[in-house]
This record gives sequence, C-alpha cells and structure tokens, in this order.
Amino acid sequence: MSSTVKVIATHSGTFHADESLAVSMLKHLPEYIDADIVRSRDPAVLAKADIVVDVGGEYVPEKFRFDHHQRGFTQTFGPSYDILLSSAGLVYKHFGRRVVAEILGWTNEDPRLDVVYQKIYDDFVLAFDGIDNGVSQYDNSIKPKYRDPTNASSRVSKLNPWWNETNVDYQERFLQAVAMVGAEFKQRVLYTAMAWLPGRELVVKALQSRFEHDPSGHIVVLDQFCPWKEHLHLLEEEQSIAQDKRPIYVLYEDDTAKQWRIQAVSVTPDSFQSRKALPEPWRGIRDQALSDLTGIPGGVFVHASGFIGGNQTKDGAMEMAKKALAF
Repeated sequence: MSSTVKVIATHSGTFHADESLAVSMLKHLPEYIDADIVRSRDPAVLAKADIVVDVGGEYVPEKFRFDHHQRGFTQTFGPSYDILLSSAGLVYKHFGRRVVAEILGWTNEDPRLDVVYQKIYDDFVLAFDGIDNGVSQYDNSIKPKYRDPTNASSRVSKLNPWWNETNVDYQERFLQAVAMVGAEFKQRVLYTAMAWLPGRELVVKALQSRFEHDPSGHIVVLDQFCPWKEHLHLLEEEQSIAQDKRPIYVLYEDDTAKQWRIQAVSVTPDSFQSRKALPEPWRGIRDQALSDLTGIPGGVFVHASGFIGGNQTKDGAMEMAKKALAF
C-alpha cells in the first residue's frame, strides 16, 4: 500500500448495498477521492487502512472504524429512529453533511444543508439500513401481492457472481456496485436540493401568506406550481398549525392549460380522502354548465370525486374555493 494514497477498506467476499453506498459516499470527500479501495478480512490489512467500513468488529469514530456487526451495537440515526445503522448509515451520520455539501458545492454552514441532509437519510439511506438489518417494511403477517427485485439492495446483490460462475473479478463487480448506488445517491441529493427544496420554500411562502386570501387560513395560493402535498403536511406538523387553521384548498396555475386549479388537501399525503371535497352538486359538471351552477364565470370542470376543479382565471378559482368552504 502506498504511504501517500489513503486506503478505504471493507470486507472481501460477497458484497452488499450498504458498504457499496458507504464507499461511494466517502469517495466524494477530498481526503478520499483518490483513495484505494481494499477488500479484505485480514486484521493486518485492515489495521493499515485509513478508514474501515462494514468489517473489523468495531465502531470507533475517532479511529475511523465503522462496523455495525459486533454484539452490543445500538447506534441509530437519532432518538426518533428504531432501525439500527448499517455501514451506509454510519458513514452518512458522520460524514453525510460534508458529502452532501461537496456534491452541491455548498459550504458546511449553508442553512439549507440540514434540511437536505435529513431528507436524504429518510428517503434514501434509511432503506439501506433497514434492509441490511433485516427490518421488514410491514408486518410479516401480511403476504406481499408481488415481489420487487428492483430495489438497490437487490440490484447490488445481482452483481455478485452467480453460484455457477467462475473466474469472476470480485473487485471489478464491487466497483460496479459502488458506481451504481453512488450515481443514484448523487442524483437523489441533486433532486432534493434543486427541486424538492425550492418546492418547500414555495409552500412555506404560501402558508405564511394564506390569511391574505381568506381569514380562515383555509385557502393556500401557490405563486408557481410545484409538488406540494408532502411539503404541506410536513410543514403543518413542523409549525404546529392547529387543525382548525390548516389549509383545505390549494390554488395554483396549470402552466400547460393556462388555467387555474383548485385542489382539495388530502387527509394524509398518500390518501385519496380529502379534508373537504368540492361540493357534491358540482362534481362531474363542466364548462358553461359549471359556471351556471356555481354562479362563477370561467368554470372548466370539477372532478367526479370532488378532489380537484378548474377555472379559467385565478379570481374564478378563488371564488370557487370560498364558495366551497361555505357550502
């Protein structure tokens, strides 16, 4: 081993998604970007490495040893989590803020960093920890209706040699796994910072200004459309918004149709049940018939389920929202 090139060590033999992700994250850091990757279980080899992940039987951050297999390991991402960390989670917990900052070109003091860091763990890294530790997504008494062999752990597993393959270069295959999960991790970081976070900022602004539209606070108007459901529900909890002050309808412009939409907020982000669907008499009615029925010009449609409707103008959509609240 070269004395000038750092070494990242992990175990030899069959490889898994968690150490693949751990290694790929470390390679984003300046001190490890040119590091050699060594796969071994030999204690003498591991002792010479600059950082060791997923092997070695010890979790000692000050010595850059990050294994999670040893008896008595109890580390989670935080007090609100009950899934133990894998090597991916360990590396992310200790280096994740810096890794995300390097990918985005942000400083470590950027106020946006903590939000992205937390979101990436919840939406990406946590699954690696859960799968590696054998934690099911749902109660085992529920029989899955189908199998999904396309998650990252399954795809990494398939890069390992088949039982009847011979003369396989494990190092080459492992580096393929590192590249694959690393690319997905980077893409998730970029999406979260460049698309998800700006959307959150739009919803924050809309929430703050909602009383300008109606004293109840039940109508939110987005300056620009973005995927808003998840943000709205998260922000309601974060800001401890009382149930009687939470939004009922969200208004936004449909850029493709150049019309305005009024959408009922769902009970939960994934629910089809609305907090207050648009009035039943409006449902399934379109165009002039809708305008005649509501007394609001510019009617376009109301969905048969009442979860969404449309008007030609912002003012028209606002009138629909106010009438629907009073209905």
